[in-house]
Amino acid sequence: MNGGEYIYIWQASDWPNWRYDLASLARSLADVSRAQGLLLGRLSDVGRALRDQASLSTLTEDVVKTSEIEGEQLSVESVRSSIARRLGVDIGALAAVDRQVEGVVEMVLDATANCNTPVTRDRLFGWHAALFPAGYSGLSRINLGGWRDDATGPMRVVSGPLGRQRVHFEALPANRMRAGAAPATC
Repeated sequence: MNGGEYIYIWQASDWPNWRYDLASLARSLADVSRAQGLLLGRLSDVGRALRDQASLSTLTEDVVKTSEIEGEQLSVESVRSSIARRLGVDIGALAAVDRQVEGVVEMVLDATANCNTPVTRDRLFGWHAALFPAGYSGLSRINLGGWRDDATGPMRVVSGPLGRQRVHFEALPANRMRAGAAPATC
């Protein structure tokens, strides 16, 4: 299937059973592995404080950019403070952190630190609870601890004023989801 025949990846006829040619990826994978090795080698020479600052900077950017995908603008200083506190990195005075920032940080840190752990139903619903502690996304009620049913329409990521909203993504229809949540690892 060509990319122009569908809008979302879940609309591909072979989703989620993708195929790839390992031989065509081998060179790129080897290049990435080499770059990772060089980076790890350099980081081992710079000392713990600089490694901590590099981790803090990378994770902060990851959380902020992840939220931007959803149309959320998080305070960089709040995100940085939350991550620093969780990692035990001293950054001096900490900025105030709200529950929304804490939830996103909690989810991203779990996903990255435990990337080899399967994404189970309980883990996924734990992320939901962290991201939506009040059970709402804006003014919309979120079904925490349960699978969505599309009763009010498809799940979409939207932004913009009412009447002129832009749809960034439409999720797989609820009736096509498997209740077991496929394990995903890094």
